[in-house]
Amino acid sequence: MIPGIQTRRRFKDLSEQEILALAISSEEDDARIYRSYGELLRVDYPDTAKVFDGMATEEDGHRQRLIELHSKRFGDVIPLIRREHVAGFYARRPVWLIENLGIERIRAEAEGMERDAAAFYHKAAQRTADADTRKLLGDLAAAEAGHQTRAGELEAEHLDDSALAAEERTSHRAFLLTWVQPGLAGLMDGSVSTLAPIFATAFATQDTWTTFLVGLAASVGAGISMGFTEAASDDGELSGRGSPIKRGFASGIMTMLGGLGHALPYLIPDFWTATIVAFAVVFIELWAIAWIQNKFMETPFFRAAFQVVLGGALVFAAGVLIGSG
Repeated sequence: MIPGIQTRRRFKDLSEQEILALAISSEEDDARIYRSYGELLRVDYPDTAKVFDGMATEEDGHRQRLIELHSKRFGDVIPLIRREHVAGFYARRPVWLIENLGIERIRAEAEGMERDAAAFYHKAAQRTADADTRKLLGDLAAAEAGHQTRAGELEAEHLDDSALAAEERTSHRAFLLTWVQPGLAGLMDGSVSTLAPIFATAFATQDTWTTFLVGLAASVGAGISMGFTEAASDDGELSGRGSPIKRGFASGIMTMLGGLGHALPYLIPDFWTATIVAFAVVFIELWAIAWIQNKFMETPFFRAAFQVVLGGALVFAAGVLIGSG
C-alpha cells in the first residue's frame, strides 16, 4: 500500500463476521437518518414524521436481530466496519444535503435507501457458496423487503387522505413562498425596471453594442441587488417563507434573466432588427409574468395582464422618450 493513501476493503474479501458487523452499522446509521428526517418534518408534516419514526423503530429491530445473530455465532465483540470502509458499497447522502429539497425528495431518498439495502443483501447472498452465509444474507434481504412492506403499512396508518391533503397544501405554500413569490418579484423587477435604461440608451446612441453593455450591467446589477435584498430582508423563521438563501437566489437570478431577455437582442449588429426583436421579447416577458401570476398566485389573468402590461408600457415609453430627446 502506498503510504498516505487509504484503501477500502473489497466485499469479496470480508469474512462472515465482518459482513454481519457491516450490516449492524448500516442499520444503525439508517435508523439515525430516519429519525433525523422525522425531526426535520415534525413541525410542518407531523404525519409523515410519524412514518419516519416508525421506520427508525423498524431499523432498530433489525439491528437488534443482527446483534443477537452476531453474539450467537461470533461473540459480543463486533468489529468496527462501516459502509465507507468497503469498496462499491452503497453510500448515504448527508442529511444536510437533502433537508432543504422538500418533502417529496426526502420520501424518495428513503425509498432509495430501502431499495439499496435490499439489493445489496440479495447480491451478497448470490455471491457466496457457503450455506450458512447464504442463509444469513438471505435473511437480511428478507428483513429489508419486510421493511419496505412495513413502510407502506406505516404510511397507510398515519397518512390518510386528509393528512396527505394537508401536507400537500403545506408543501405548495412553502414552494410559493420560497421560490415562486421571490422569483416572480425578481422577474417583474428585472423585466420592467431595465426597460427604461436599455431603450433610452438604444434610441440615444443607436449603437447596439453600447446598448447591450448597458443592459448587461443593469441586469447583473439589479440581480445582485435584488438577491441580497431578498436574502437580508427576512430569515424566514417567523414568516415561514423558507430559506433566505433560496429566496435570494430565486429573486436574483430571475431579476437578471428578466433584464437580459431584452438586452441580448442587441448583440444583433443592425439597430432596427435588434430593437424589433427586443420589442417582441418584452411582449413575451410581460405576458409570461401575467401567466405566472394567474397560475401560481391566483390573480385573475386579465387583471394581472392589465397591471403588468400597463406598467411595462409606461416604463418602456419613458425610456424611448428620454432616449429620443
